[in-house]
Amino acid sequence: MSNGNSLVNLGDISKPATVLIEKISEAVGGIFKPYQIRRVVQAEADATKIQEVAKIEVTELQRRALHRFIQEEAKRQENIENITSKALPEVSADAKPEQLANDWITDFFDKCRLISDWDMQQLWAKVLAGEANSPGKYSKRTLSLLSSLDKSDAELFAKLCSFGWFFGGVIPLVYDYKNEIYSKAGITFPVLTHLNDIGLIRFESIAGFRSSGMSEKFLALYYGKRVLIQFPKPKDNDISLGHVLLSKAGQELAPICNPKQQEGFFEYTLSVWKENGLKTEIV
Repeated sequence: MSNGNSLVNLGDISKPATVLIEKISEAVGGIFKPYQIRRVVQAEADATKIQEVAKIEVTELQRRALHRFIQEEAKRQENIENITSKALPEVSADAKPEQLANDWITDFFDKCRLISDWDMQQLWAKVLAGEANSPGKYSKRTLSLLSSLDKSDAELFAKLCSFGWFFGGVIPLVYDYKNEIYSKAGITFPVLTHLNDIGLIRFESIAGFRSSGMSEKFLALYYGKRVLIQFPKPKDNDISLGHVLLSKAGQELAPICNPKQQEGFFEYTLSVWKENGLKTEIV
């Protein structure tokens, strides 16, 4: 924290970022106003009033409880401010923070106020900025799922997304989860089962998933690499998508979980497609 003073000089940030701060203040209180932990100060003042007005002796147990409350509220306030500060540089010039629903903002900060890990705060900040840039982008259900994630869960999900190709949406192409290309990155059967159980993916270990009704040619992307896939028929083609699809929440979180492309996976995918009778051209 910065001694209770504003963490942000409003003159140094963009107009949309300023509007976002105003919108947050409207929904959850003036978090960037001077002496912002006024709830904590008020709690101390109320305790003093109780003693002065009612002449009630505060026991040592009560003092410890009040001290704990103040410390917890101060830490939560610090988390809220850190996440907001990290989000502001990500707010675009054409953002529409004024369209954010107050209920969404309240729900967001109710769920992120306990997040103190730096990396997880970065993830929450990207969600806040993304919602400001495109209101309605993140559902409350996604916020609930995110609030339940351990840092280790987020790291596993990011590793999975490193295998993600773009087919109109991100799809992690897990063709054979026993293959070394996946296992050496930590993507194993237990990990996929776990990510399925917590709601980030749909994992079908036997049959897998397919996309059908595709035209003769289709463009797929992997971290800036563009591949034109040519099917054997003019229409009504299908392609295996492997054993994993992202859930709705997973689709919303995948672009911001900071995945990094897996070395050798681009070539591995092309070899799988070739084995399945597909022609590919890097464009």
